[in-house]
Amino acid sequence: MNFEEGLAVTQDRLVREADSFAELLERLRSMIPPALIGIREWDRLLERARPLPSTMAAFPFGFELPLHEKEPGADLGVSLVGGTMPAAHFETQGRPNGAATSSANIARLLHQTESKESHLRQVIGRKMMLEYDVTSVPLGTRPAPGIFLRPAERPIIGDGHRLHDVRVVLDALVPAAGWNPDAAERHQIERVYLAQEPHTRIDSLGAFPTRERAIRLAITGFRNTRDVSAFLERSRWPGQRATVAAALAGLEARGGYVSLGVHCDVSADGLHPSLGISFLAKQRISKDPRYWLDSPHQWTAFIDSLRAENFAVPAKLTALADWPQGPTTLFAKSGPFVMLRGIHHIKLALRGGRFDLAKGYVFMVLMAAPTY
Repeated sequence: MNFEEGLAVTQDRLVREADSFAELLERLRSMIPPALIGIREWDRLLERARPLPSTMAAFPFGFELPLHEKEPGADLGVSLVGGTMPAAHFETQGRPNGAATSSANIARLLHQTESKESHLRQVIGRKMMLEYDVTSVPLGTRPAPGIFLRPAERPIIGDGHRLHDVRVVLDALVPAAGWNPDAAERHQIERVYLAQEPHTRIDSLGAFPTRERAIRLAITGFRNTRDVSAFLERSRWPGQRATVAAALAGLEARGGYVSLGVHCDVSADGLHPSLGISFLAKQRISKDPRYWLDSPHQWTAFIDSLRAENFAVPAKLTALADWPQGPTTLFAKSGPFVMLRGIHHIKLALRGGRFDLAKGYVFMVLMAAPTY
């Protein structure tokens, strides 16, 4: 059974497993450490996941974990791929007869990647990521998810020759967020792209429709603190570069990661003072079949560095260290599934002039196992 066949079987079986994504997540509760997501926070997360189909679990999904807060909560992230059962669900939700604006915008975005001749598809493929706020929104509210597009098919490397691809992705993302084009905003994003070095690339462009307007750029491939500082200077980031260098110095000395990423918000006025620095324990290349396989001990050294530098709550770091697992077989009513789970990246964020936010981005994915 090849990958495409396996994906189709997985979706078919997930339909038989649960009526919603929330129902499926409930069955995985025993695998979610209470130190990371507590009982009350889990209930809120399930409420957010209830409108989503169970077939979302056939594609990588996960949680954004605030490691700096004692309270155990999480936001939810899912993958959405054109031509799949989850995509059909969103397309149905986005039909003109009274659909919510965000659903219609996502449906239109999916439609733009249907044709193989689509410039957008040639850059990002047919995949997007949706991020659902849970802990930061009032109970009972369901704001539109953040939308992230990743140039995985034709990577936007920082050689200065990919401006057209930047524009293609931006032209799709802005209306998907419900916004009008802004020439000044586009100019600023192009300027940030041209400040990159060839060994870096734009990992994603994102937007949160219900937040203050800004394009979230994730730029990866930085080798060390010196690379990050030089980029912040060239891109005219308005914060204190010395603060960034000082915060990263201890972590760089301790090691445990292979590369860094810069996450910045860009609007018509330029870069915002907010800043995130992400850490990868291995190279994340989406076309590599080992992309979703994590060694259980791959993150140990870096998590120990966070503990030593007092960037996060110790109990959460302990639970996070146990998250990566090798392939695990789960037995369900429709047959066995193989579950993969790991840490995608860990991010430190600047607030009030200092790094005092730490977040872990963990993932899970289910695949139907062969039955004989």
